[in-house]
Amino acid sequence: MPMPAAQERPCAFADHVGAWYIQSKSSQYRKAHGLYLTPVPVADFMAVQIRVSRKTLRLLDPAAGAGVLCCAAVERLAARRRPPACIKLIAYEDDADLRGPLSAVLDYLADWCRARRVRLETQIESADFVAAHGGALRSLGELLPADSPDVNFDAVIANPPYFKIGRNDPRALAASSVVHGQPNIYALFMAVGAAVLRQSGGFVYIVPRSFASGPYFQQFRATFFELMQPAAIHAFGSRRSAFSRDDVLQENVILAGRRRDGWLRNRASGTVLISASRGVADIDRPTRRRAPMASVLNPRDSDRVLRLPLSDDDASVLELVEGWPCTLRDLGLNISTGPVVPFRATSAVCATGDVPATHAPLLWMNHVRPMQATWPLRRRKKEYLLRDGAERLLVPNRNYVLVRRFSAKEEMRRLTAAPYVAKRFGVADLGLENHLNYVHRPNGTLSEDESWGLAALYSSRLLDRYFRCINGNTQVSATELRAMPLPPASVVTALGSRVRRMADPLSALDDLVMGMAAPPDRREALLG
Repeated sequence: MPMPAAQERPCAFADHVGAWYIQSKSSQYRKAHGLYLTPVPVADFMAVQIRVSRKTLRLLDPAAGAGVLCCAAVERLAARRRPPACIKLIAYEDDADLRGPLSAVLDYLADWCRARRVRLETQIESADFVAAHGGALRSLGELLPADSPDVNFDAVIANPPYFKIGRNDPRALAASSVVHGQPNIYALFMAVGAAVLRQSGGFVYIVPRSFASGPYFQQFRATFFELMQPAAIHAFGSRRSAFSRDDVLQENVILAGRRRDGWLRNRASGTVLISASRGVADIDRPTRRRAPMASVLNPRDSDRVLRLPLSDDDASVLELVEGWPCTLRDLGLNISTGPVVPFRATSAVCATGDVPATHAPLLWMNHVRPMQATWPLRRRKKEYLLRDGAERLLVPNRNYVLVRRFSAKEEMRRLTAAPYVAKRFGVADLGLENHLNYVHRPNGTLSEDESWGLAALYSSRLLDRYFRCINGNTQVSATELRAMPLPPASVVTALGSRVRRMADPLSALDDLVMGMAAPPDRREALLG
């Protein structure tokens, strides 16, 4: 194990120890245990977010690893003009092989504090943090009373592991009030970390942004944001940067706040500091803006979506789009997910077929490109669905809007949509693979103008920018599209009438959408 260099910062020493440790572990081991060490610049950035002041301060790191984060936090606390007289650090680490290195790091940290006349008491807990404190979440929205011994930490700082666990995992059962199905372990660390804080205790986590929107984490958000009031959020522009040495592709955010039970129900005002950097290298030079609390967490939004308007233009886009009066439901429409799951329908999914006699077209994500649905492509995908025996998987050949369910943040558009015009295909029915969503009119069909108009809206830079503010996931869920604001039906059909007569619908689509959906004095700023 490395030894500290002369005058080396404890945080830097912990980083060297962590790098040494992970070299002995396979990538499969690191992935299975969620072992992704926090870079020192990120740890320093997070440590600054701890605003709590107490003479004796209890600090929790529920996923300590080699100690990079808790070292950065203690260093920052000790460097204050009026530092705590005593810092009591409780570090959880259930990897038996890491506890020895962590102990050495914390011993060095204690010596470093002693030289600065700050007493540091350290305690390493070998238990699983969520299992040990899961009882702090008794039921949805109901937490242990304030005098419970579990609710006694002044600050928690964490880079929790992230991987899915089974619904019958003891940790999932312990936190069943805030998660369901096969939850991701990081959300449990967030929920339990919030639950063991004192009132006004500080919370600083670096986590995937996927919790911020979508139906999967809705139950979690409902409870978490009743407890935690955000104070600052930092976003990374690159999905690889935050944990680049571990080759992790994940959109991460740093969320800092304080525990204030019921603050959202009480319509708390104030602002949130939103910052952003391309990655780790420029995290000390982020862009910053203050956003009204209601624009980040709208108290009228029952889904509790955490929005990130990174610029004033983003805020203007949110204001404009959320001023539109309609949703799909108001337009008499709905959105569903393609019913064909290929591995469950292997006997029906075919590489060749006779359309329309015995087979129907089967459309996958790669058949849908911006404003264009093309079939067949005659590539590796099996593009035919045997109709006999697969009737329940078929949808009628009607006009639709097809939207890809998954996107990459680095793509030009997060939303990829195309009009599906029934008369172009000349079949009775078709198959839509499960990675596609489709907008339809129940017991009816969209007009061609509606199909083209909605596809144009979803494909526009305006709604792309809106979607990036509200969505931090690679998944484009039907639930999110169902709730997305839309212009009146007259605007949708007028837009579609214009777009479908254009030789190249993409060439002037953004200008056309802005011309029909935004006030003239705001168009240039909104287009960026």
